[in-house]
Amino acid sequence: MTSEAGGAAPGPGGLAIEGPDYSPGFWLWHATLRWQREVAAALAPTGLTHVQFVLLSCAWWLNDHGVVPNQLQLARQAGTDVKMTSQVVRKLEAKALIERETDPDDTRAKRLHITEAGIALALDAIERVEQADAAFFRPLTSTGASATEITALLRRLAG
Repeated sequence: MTSEAGGAAPGPGGLAIEGPDYSPGFWLWHATLRWQREVAAALAPTGLTHVQFVLLSCAWWLNDHGVVPNQLQLARQAGTDVKMTSQVVRKLEAKALIERETDPDDTRAKRLHITEAGIALALDAIERVEQADAAFFRPLTSTGASATEITALLRRLAG
């Protein structure tokens, strides 16, 4: 069903799409689910969940670039909820992957240092996830889209 302007005309219920097959959001949802399954499978040998991986790899990256973040800074870098970040950081600390120490400038804040074991695991996990990402995005890169272009598009969508 199309309107005079050439777009989808409202159908039953007033929707302007012809069903889920024509909804970008529907396919983004399915793509996200598939990507999450593939990342989880890639991470399984490391013993990290996806969110643990994101926070550990962000902590590694920040530390590697001279930043010793507090939990709020780590949450902002990762795009995660602050309370959830605190809970996950405690789990990473229990696994001896991250050390928390009181910030000398703000005793309420904890600064995060990744341990040697955390560095090794982060680098292994990053390699595994990068391989999973390359495989996941291959249908796009095989048609000529570069990883840089795909990343720029996703960055725009993420806001």
